[in-house]
Amino acid sequence: MLGFGGPAAHIALMQEEFVRRRQWISEADFLDRLAAASLIPGPSSTEVAIFIGHSKRGWRGLIVAGSCFILPSAILVSVLAAGYLRFGSLPQVQGMLYFIKPVVIAIILRAVWALSRTAIKTWPLAVIALLSVVLDALSVDALLVLALGGLASVLIWAMKRHRASIALAGSANKSWWVLPALAVAAVRVSLPRLFFSFLKIGSVVFGSGYVLLAFLRAEFVERLHWLTETQLIDAVTVGQFTPGPVFTTATFIGYILAGIPGAVCATLGIFLPGFVLVAVSGPLIPRIRHSPLASAALDGIVAGSLALMAVVTWQLGKAAIVDWRSLLVFAASLLLFWRFRLNSAWLIGTAALLGWICKT
Repeated sequence: MLGFGGPAAHIALMQEEFVRRRQWISEADFLDRLAAASLIPGPSSTEVAIFIGHSKRGWRGLIVAGSCFILPSAILVSVLAAGYLRFGSLPQVQGMLYFIKPVVIAIILRAVWALSRTAIKTWPLAVIALLSVVLDALSVDALLVLALGGLASVLIWAMKRHRASIALAGSANKSWWVLPALAVAAVRVSLPRLFFSFLKIGSVVFGSGYVLLAFLRAEFVERLHWLTETQLIDAVTVGQFTPGPVFTTATFIGYILAGIPGAVCATLGIFLPGFVLVAVSGPLIPRIRHSPLASAALDGIVAGSLALMAVVTWQLGKAAIVDWRSLLVFAASLLLFWRFRLNSAWLIGTAALLGWICKT
């Protein structure tokens, strides 16, 4: 309930609580769990919580830890979604969203920049990121973009290690299991389709919740036409506005599409892969973490993910920054982030208050 500020804040709070204060696990064990979470799809901070529960009490601990981390935020987001559907057209609420959206864009842009400085560590990865932007502009499916990014990184690693051999190229081509999505007309909202859409996304999204945005836009705005750009940025805003995992953005989307059943289906779909992957990957993590081949593939996937994040940030920014006032809020938010490193919750709260006052 106190986890404002995204995955980095969640992880810092867990380290303080479980390593330093309660001493349930060692510092080394905590870092191992954090490294493991970064190597499997799903929300990293949520998976760290699940890993801790699993390491302490097995399957029961896994379920309790994950549920306790997710449920408070999911319930709060559902309440906000109900209010959004009922009061979203009120001038005060519109004013709040008007001022909050540029702040959220600034938050995402800052995250993209910070993650890129860590992840784009070589010029080949920079090229992979740039080509991912081009592929996305050509409407190539996001999953295929990530698969190609991972494949390209593996091939580069293989050529560096075996410059005289291309033996790995044939096996690496097996990564072409992802098929491009076909353009389709709007599809009627159904709970099974909603669940499996989020299950698919939860099974392939690596790392930060911000990477989720590219997949949400591709699936629900462009492919299924269930959401508008405005509704997507509102969902992202609520995910930032509330404590807990940013992936509860899915809960908001599920609620506005199909009420409480939709919220439940979306939440289960987006988080279920994390539970399953944590449970089955424990014994395999040491091998994966020390595998140069797996690390190379992950580097390429992360580079592609950040490229998609950058594209989505630009697209959502065009919907959020619409005049000089919203541009001023955006610029001020960036300045305060970089100069004073303020917690995002303070900026969002201030923007919401300012919007409420201006429309009262």
